[in-house]
Amino acid sequence: MTHAPPTLLYIDDDDALARLVARGLSRVGFKVEHAPSGSEGLKRLEQGGIDVIALDQYMPGVDGLETLGRIMQIANAPPVVFVTASQDSKIAVTALKAGAADYLVKDARGDFVPLLHVAVEGALRQAELQRARNEAEAEVHASRDRYAALAAEREVLLREVNHRVGNSLQIIASLLHLQANSSTQDDVKAALTNAMGRVAAVAQVHRRLYTSHDLNSVLLNQYLDALLDDLRRSAEGNRMSRLTLKAEPVEIDPDRAVAIGIIVNELVMNAVKYAYIDCAGPIDVELQSEGEALVLSIADDGVGLDSRGSSDPRSTGMGQRIVSAMAAKLEAKVERDTRHAGTRIVLRFPRTTLGPGSMAAK
Repeated sequence: MTHAPPTLLYIDDDDALARLVARGLSRVGFKVEHAPSGSEGLKRLEQGGIDVIALDQYMPGVDGLETLGRIMQIANAPPVVFVTASQDSKIAVTALKAGAADYLVKDARGDFVPLLHVAVEGALRQAELQRARNEAEAEVHASRDRYAALAAEREVLLREVNHRVGNSLQIIASLLHLQANSSTQDDVKAALTNAMGRVAAVAQVHRRLYTSHDLNSVLLNQYLDALLDDLRRSAEGNRMSRLTLKAEPVEIDPDRAVAIGIIVNELVMNAVKYAYIDCAGPIDVELQSEGEALVLSIADDGVGLDSRGSSDPRSTGMGQRIVSAMAAKLEAKVERDTRHAGTRIVLRFPRTTLGPGSMAAK
């Protein structure tokens, strides 16, 4: 496949020099057109098809610098090599500042033509590099725009998924609540209520993600506050005078938030049912930072762990097994505070779980 020779527009009122330029550059593969004035050169440029311009400084009417200024206002203008007989370096500086790709001094005999050939070749290479750079930058910007659009679409889809999952889980929790209320057997009612709380703990995470600014994390203090509101409503039939939360605004990934919510649900509901025998009492949930670890505690001032649980015929041990399983997911250390008058369970776990058994690693 053959390529058309590059077209040079030589703008100069000197016809003899124009013929020398045309003869010299035609030999090295250029097609040369001549415009005898700046205004004629601008008219020819408007017609298109010009690859590079050699522009003389001194011409009657519109001179070279004025012509150069007008050329630079044209979109995608070809590169310009400024040519002058003057030895004044100020003209060179002015031309280069105005947008000329190169500058050279001509002579009346045409000895400058080989230098002009080198200059226009360099100007063409420079223009090609600039075009390639502009195209690459445009592609980078387009790629960024496409990525941003895809990321925004993905975020919308994820929010919609979390919204629908949260709603579906909430419907399940409501159905369990209705079933529990309609049951006449205490053990069935308790089992359904427990199941409802576990489902609600997971649903709360998805509701948090739907409204959160960050789909990759959950603010634990807000999540636990909403979860405790759910527990207060689900424990309407139990005596519970005070359920409090003291939590720092800690962000955590959704998977581990689910584990924390289920643990809180199990321990709080256990305290609601078994801590106080003949009266209502406080149940306190606390979350605080200790260096790189988080400490979660659930405490009551009731009869104490030794006086409940295994001796209560309603206790199946399911809650303890669930707490142990969720604690393992968190890589949490579960301790009982023996100094506390009632029951206080303390869990210590890292802010981020990196072990092979962690939820983040799965």
